[in-house]
Amino acid sequence: MLLQQLFNGITLGSLYALIAIGYTMVYGILRLINFAHGDIFMWAGYWVFFTVLLFRLPWWAGAVLSVLFTAGMGWAIERIAYRPLREAPRISLLITAIGMSFLLEHVIIVLPWATGIQKPYPRPQFMTQIFQLGGARIQAVTVWVPIIAGACLIGLLFLLYRTKVGRGMRAIATDIEATEMMGADVNRIISYTFIVGSALAAVGGILWGCRYPALTYDMGVIPGWRAFTAAVVGGIGNVTGAMLGGFLLGLLEILFVAFLPQLSGYRDAFIFGILILFLLFRPTGLLGKPLKEKV
Repeated sequence: MLLQQLFNGITLGSLYALIAIGYTMVYGILRLINFAHGDIFMWAGYWVFFTVLLFRLPWWAGAVLSVLFTAGMGWAIERIAYRPLREAPRISLLITAIGMSFLLEHVIIVLPWATGIQKPYPRPQFMTQIFQLGGARIQAVTVWVPIIAGACLIGLLFLLYRTKVGRGMRAIATDIEATEMMGADVNRIISYTFIVGSALAAVGGILWGCRYPALTYDMGVIPGWRAFTAAVVGGIGNVTGAMLGGFLLGLLEILFVAFLPQLSGYRDAFIFGILILFLLFRPTGLLGKPLKEKV
C-alpha cells in the first residue's frame, strides 16, 4: 500500500540523512571523504549491544552511552589519524580514511564479545509495536525514527546558525586560512565537527538497529555508501542539502522496490546509478555550490 511505503521511505530517508550529514560536514571543512564514517555508524549499534546485552543496562542508558562513546571515537579518529596529516597531500588523508575504515571493522571481528558472527540487536518494546492506519500496518519504529531524526536535524541547524561553534564551522568551510588568521581555534572547531557528525551517525546507527535488528561488522558499508550518495545528491558540503538528499534517496529506493519488485535485486545499481548521473551532470548536487579547493 502506498501509505505504508511512504512511511518506510521517510524512515529510511531519515536514517540516510543522519549519516550523510557527517560526510558533508567533514567534506565542507577538510575536503575529505571520511570513509570511516560508515563504520562509526556501525560501532554505535555494537555499543548498544555491549551495554544492554552484556552489561545489562537499560536500553535508554545504552543508547545514551552509545552516542557518547561514538562521539568520542569521532574525536579520537580526528585527533590521532587525521590531524597529524592536516598539511599532507589530500591523497594521504584519503588513504588514512580507508585504512581507518578497515581498522574499525576488524577490531569488531577480533573482539571476543562480537566476532564476525551476526549478533542480535536489542530493541525496546515501544519500537516493536504495530499500528493500524486504514489498511496499512505501520510499525512504531517507522514513526519514531523520523521524529527523532527530525529533532536531531533541528538541533543541528540551531547549532550551526545560532551558536559560536556553528559560526566557526561555517567560517572554516568558507575559508579555513582566513578563519585561522582571525584568531579562531581551528583545531578545536574541527574536533567539534567530528564529534557532532559522529554523534548524529550514532543516532542513525541506534535507530538503524531498531529498524533492522541484526549486527554485523560490515553493516555500515552499504548504508555508508548510500548516505554518501545522498550527500552528493543534496550537495556535498551543504548540510541542508544532505538532509534533502537523504530523504529523497530513501523515498526513491523504497518506491523503486515497491513498484518494481522484480528488479529489487538491482536497488544498489539504481542508487549508484543516481550517483553517477549527478557526478556527470550536476556534481554540485541540488543545493550545493562549488567549494574552494584546499591544497
